[in-house]
Amino acid sequence: MTMSVSLLVTAVVLCAVGGILMLTRPLTRILLGAVIAGNGINLLVLASTGSAGAAPLLYGVPLRRITDPLPQAIALTAIVITLATTAFLLAMAYRSYQLTGTDEVHDDLEDRRIFLRAEVMGQRAELREEYRAEPARSPKDRARYRQEHRRLRARLRADRALQARGRDASGDLWHDVLGADPEDYLNDTDDDRGAAR
Repeated sequence: MTMSVSLLVTAVVLCAVGGILMLTRPLTRILLGAVIAGNGINLLVLASTGSAGAAPLLYGVPLRRITDPLPQAIALTAIVITLATTAFLLAMAYRSYQLTGTDEVHDDLEDRRIFLRAEVMGQRAELREEYRAEPARSPKDRARYRQEHRRLRARLRADRALQARGRDASGDLWHDVLGADPEDYLNDTDDDRGAAR
């Protein structure tokens, strides 16, 4: 079995370009990357079958001259899957553009919050271990420990406040983080939640 070097190089270049495009942020580039990588993989599968042979008929053709139909069936299936993936990504890009005005994929805020919380908890554990490792603690060490502990707690609170402001917040930090009291909703005439019944 022989493989054309030019087809192999073309398939590798298409797969590389498609992979690079799929690692970017905008959904349109991800869509183009999926299409290009799909075409590169199909070309790689078809190029790996070797030179063309006779049709795989049941009678009258020697088995050594028959072309294997399996790679062609796999390529046909991959074309259908690529088409479905393209339609799905196109719908996602269109909907994202309708909602946000851009098709860029944003970071997941919950993942960021989980990472920040894990980082702060790790720093707290290191601080606690360092504080407990000292045999004689002076008042200055205690004050430094408390100050660092407050700084870490303030970092978490600032992140919670930022997240609350991002979710249709009213601007009042107390209400944004802890939630307003039900009496405030009843007495608020500007907000539709406290509208008279």
